[in-house]
Parts: sequence; C-alpha cells; structure tokens
Amino acid sequence: MKNAPYFGIVAALLLIICCFFPLAYYPDLQENFTGFYSRQNAYGKPGIAFMFLSIFSIVLFLIPKLWAKRTNHFIAVLIFTYALKTFILFSKCYFSVCPQIKPALMGTLVFSLVLLISSLLSKAVIRSENSIPGS
Repeated sequence: MKNAPYFGIVAALLLIICCFFPLAYYPDLQENFTGFYSRQNAYGKPGIAFMFLSIFSIVLFLIPKLWAKRTNHFIAVLIFTYALKTFILFSKCYFSVCPQIKPALMGTLVFSLVLLISSLLSKAVIRSENSIPGS
C-alpha cells in the first residue's frame, strides 16, 4: 500500500497529541492523569516514551531503505505493547475505585495499532544488484 507511510506518520503525530490530553480521571483523587502527569509520578510518564518512539518512527517512515522499514516494524511493536501496558495501567480499578477512562487513552491504543499496521504495510524499494539490464 503506497499511502501506508503517510497514515503511519499521521497516526504517530496523533499519538503524540493524545499524550497531552487527560487519559483517565480518578474520582477519589479528583485529578486527571495525562501522559506527562500522574500523582506523585505513580504511573510514570508514558508520554515521554510515546513522543521519543513516535518521532523515531516518523523518521524511519521517511527513509526508503529496507533496514529502516525493518527497524520501524520493531519500533511500532514497542509502541503498541507500551500503549497496551499504559491502557491496562491507567484503566484498572484499585481499592474498589475505578477511574473514568477518557478518549485520549483509547486514542493511544487505536493510533498505536494504526501505526503498527502502517509499518507492516509500508514497502521498501529493493533493487537487485545482480540483474542484467534489459532482460
């Protein structure tokens, strides 16, 4: 699919944007947790990892080499698994208090999946060095 890298770049940018919005609301604390804020840094800062890996993935989408595509597959799998871990961490209940899941948390999961599919569908131009011209 020739447009797959463009879908991947857009998904990576939207993933970065989702990190700035609230991911979950915790009613007992009366706070929204984002990709860069959780009370006393209890859940870490997944937004930093998403930003770094997404920017690296965008750069790899723009390089038309086979090694870049293979590296991008690996980075996209890392992003998706980290998004899945973040989704489970931010949406689980604790002490009978369940957080309210915000759309940005679902967005991180969806956009990371789109990024993974786009990295799998993007093609690299492979030139054969041993081919005879004209045959």
